[in-house]
Amino acid sequence: MITIRPEKPEDLTEAHALNEQAFGGAAEADLVDKLREGCPDVMSLVAEDDGGIVRHIFFSPVAIDDAEQKSHGMGLAPMAVRPDRQRQGIGSALVRKGLEMLLDRGCPFVIVVGHPEYYPKFGFEPASTRNLRSQWEGVPDEAFMILVLDKAVMRGVSGTARYRDEFDQAM
Repeated sequence: MITIRPEKPEDLTEAHALNEQAFGGAAEADLVDKLREGCPDVMSLVAEDDGGIVRHIFFSPVAIDDAEQKSHGMGLAPMAVRPDRQRQGIGSALVRKGLEMLLDRGCPFVIVVGHPEYYPKFGFEPASTRNLRSQWEGVPDEAFMILVLDKAVMRGVSGTARYRDEFDQAM
C-alpha cells in the first residue's frame, strides 16, 4: 500500500538518492538540498510503501514579475520516481495531493516546466495563454505551464515567472 505524506528529516538521504537515480545524476538532488537549506517555504512530499520511498515531489516559491505587481505562487520541480515503480499511478496521486495541499494553503498558482502530454490532465495549460513567460530562454512554449488555483488573484496577472536563484545556479 502506498502512503503519501510530507517529507520528514529522516527521509532526506533516501529522497536525495531517489532523485539521483531518477535523473541519472546529482544535479536535481543537489538542487533540492540547496532549496531546503535556503528557503523555508518549500513543500516536499514522498510516496512510500513497505520498500521505502518510491516517489518524491518538490514545490518551491515562484514569483511572477508584472509591471504593476509581483505575484507569488509555487513551482513544481523536481518530481522523481524510482524507475521500477513508473507507470503505476503513484506520480499522479502525488501530484494531486500536492496540488490539493497548495490549494488549501491559499496558493494562487503552480508553474511547471514539464511534459506537455502529462501535466494537462491535472489542469495545467501553456503559460503563454495567460501572457506569462519563463525567465529562461529556449523553454518550449508547450512545456512551460501554469495551473491557476485562485482565478480572482490571478486575474490580469502577466509577466515573467521567476524561480529562486538556486535554479539558475543549477543550470
